[in-house]
Formats: sequence, structure tokens, C-alpha cells
Amino acid sequence: MVLLCGIGSAQAAQPKTVLVLGDSLSAAHNIPVESGWVHLLDVRLGKMVPKWTAINASISGETSLSGRNRLSVLLRKYHPSVLVLELGANDGLQGLPLPTLRDNLTAMIDMAQRAKARVLLLGIELPVNYGPQYRDGLRATYADLARDRHTALVPFLLDGVALDPAQMQEDGLHPVASAEPKVLDTVWKQLQPLLH
Repeated sequence: MVLLCGIGSAQAAQPKTVLVLGDSLSAAHNIPVESGWVHLLDVRLGKMVPKWTAINASISGETSLSGRNRLSVLLRKYHPSVLVLELGANDGLQGLPLPTLRDNLTAMIDMAQRAKARVLLLGIELPVNYGPQYRDGLRATYADLARDRHTALVPFLLDGVALDPAQMQEDGLHPVASAEPKVLDTVWKQLQPLLH
């Protein structure tokens, strides 16, 4: 009986997990990994009582379909309490039909919720040359999904960063290292209430 209690205590002491599934915006593209917002999140979570930890499963170039194909394995491996879902930028840049993006995001949200994980959806914005119809539709996709599936939402991950050239890399798509703390602050406002 003592042994069983010890096992239970050890399990209880394990940090809860935030799983981040994203693309290059979350994979510290072209900057040191330790400067990326997900690593900064992990550091912040590690100071909490009780401790949490962040697992970064983000891959540069990830699409909603490839994320959908990977998520079930990640959920079984890490058993996250929270899934932060940051996908859609590459779909948008490729002009993927929005109903297809919505279907993939919906499937991932449903997978996570069936696994008892709370979901934070991170929206993205496309450059203005993609036209207002597609850009507005993309924005609405995230907002509608968050409402319909009862998830938390950050409408635009790079809010306050994307339009400032000093905070963006030369490609105009990815933040510089010094802007990553601001990206984390944008995420944290919606993530913190889910950490319970």
C-alpha cells in the first residue's frame, strides 16, 4: 500500500504540459531556439507553482493537414493539459481553400478535446497582397472555430509586431529574436486562464 501511495505522489508531482503545435512562427525560425516564444514560455511555466512545462512540436513548413496527421501521436505521447494550436499560415500562403483549413483545424480541436486538453487557437494574418476576401475569410475561420468549439483565441499571433519592420526579419514573415517576448505576452494573456 505504501508503494502505491508513493507512485501516486510521484505522478502528482509531474508538471502539467502545454503542447504547442505550430509552424515556423513557433519553431524559432532563423533565430536561436532559446530566443523563441515557446522556449520563453517553457521558462515562465517552470517558475509556476505547481510547475508546468511546454513541449514544442512545431515544425517549419507545417500545414494544417500535416499537423492533423501528427496530432494523435503527440497527444498519446505527451498527454497535454493544454494544446496551443498555431497552424494555418502556410495553408494561407499556399492559397488553400478555407473550408479545407477549417476542416483540418476542427479535427485537431476535436482530437484534443476528446483527450481532455483545453485548446488555445492562435490566429494569423496574411500580407495585404492576398486580398481582402481571403484575408477576411481566414480571420473569420479562427473566430468562428473558437466560438463554435469553445476554445480560447488569440486573433493574431503577431499583433503589435508584424507591422513594425524593426521587429521582423527581412522576409517580412517572421519576428526577430528581440520581438519574441512580445509574441509570448500576446499568447500569455489567453493562455494563463487555461493553466489550472
